[in-house]
Amino acid sequence: MASKSKKVFEIEDQTFGKLITVLSIDGGGVRGLIPAVILAFLESELQKLDGEDARIADYFDIIAGTETGSLTTAMLTAPKRNNNRPLFAAKDIKEFYIEHFPYIYSKRNNFLTRAARMVKCFLGQKYDGKYLHSLLKEKFGDTKLHETLTDVIIPSFDTVRRKLVLFSNHLQERNDDPSLDTSVVDACMGSLATPTYLPPHHFQTKDSNGEPLQLNLIGGVFANDPMSVAMVDVASKDPKQNLLLSSMRSEEDCERLVVLSLGTCTPKYDSKKAKVWDLEKRSVLNTVRRYLAKLTDYDWLSYYQDYWPEIGLQNNYLRIQDDSLSGVTSSLDVATKKNLEDVVKIGESLLKKPVSSIDLGRTYLPSSGAGANKEALIRLAAVLSKEKRHRNSATNKKSRYSIL
Repeated sequence: MASKSKKVFEIEDQTFGKLITVLSIDGGGVRGLIPAVILAFLESELQKLDGEDARIADYFDIIAGTETGSLTTAMLTAPKRNNNRPLFAAKDIKEFYIEHFPYIYSKRNNFLTRAARMVKCFLGQKYDGKYLHSLLKEKFGDTKLHETLTDVIIPSFDTVRRKLVLFSNHLQERNDDPSLDTSVVDACMGSLATPTYLPPHHFQTKDSNGEPLQLNLIGGVFANDPMSVAMVDVASKDPKQNLLLSSMRSEEDCERLVVLSLGTCTPKYDSKKAKVWDLEKRSVLNTVRRYLAKLTDYDWLSYYQDYWPEIGLQNNYLRIQDDSLSGVTSSLDVATKKNLEDVVKIGESLLKKPVSSIDLGRTYLPSSGAGANKEALIRLAAVLSKEKRHRNSATNKKSRYSIL
């Protein structure tokens, strides 16, 4: 059993072959480079153990991503057209974003374009999304969610039906709802459609009765930390249960869950100085996004520990996040060469920072004796590699994971 004295991802041998592995990737516009840097490091460690062909999708049962995280999720899990391997290696995602962010978020920054963007803040979105949609069509084509190489879950919100939409290959199978098994392009565009930045995404699919269904989607507000929606997918493996934790009966069940949650860092504003809302820099939306992500992290931590206080959460859950960004690096859409390079450096610096968790005051604090994030990721790579070997063995091989 787990012990509070253990470091993150120090897991007992008897659990191997039965772990449930979850990767959650936050949204954050250009700050999506931060998880890309961290995932490249993790994949490089997996390749040291299992060879150069090792990919993130080979090791996680569920990958959940929202906004830019949805695009990262798609790149990690969508198959190439000519074989059954991921379209992107994790190391290539950073360069992809550095190349294309300046066109997704227009790199022109003269007086006229800044004025036009301010007007669009009042009238609608700052960017038309045409380049982004064309880029996704080029990369993913007509790939559907059910074709992804592991379970994915991508949240969005339907503004007409006023409901959260969770695009997922597994939830589609369980609910027999074809509207949830849309194309990778439509799922990502719906999640990337951040209000005031990118336009809502409209497309037609079919409902469970085969009737036409019009979806009108926005993202970037709901489930900005997709950890909670990832748990919906895990919990749905047991159709009798609605909540993950209520369906996990014992410490042994709880120890089977291995989670890596990647944030995109958030700014720490001085409320005394923020006397007015600045639509360009300190919008209501960005503040809401920041607090929703933090509340998700806090609530997941407190709920888990309330149920099993004797189990140290740090043993099998790692949230890599920081809330001290300032200046241009805290923006969602400043895609200048310098800012993108600075955001990459933030991701690299997070690898060297100590493992942290959010306390009761909702502040991220270093965990005593837990080491650096990169050390925890190295241990995670060993756990994932061992789990994969156990699953592939003759006696433990299985087609899907289960909580039953």
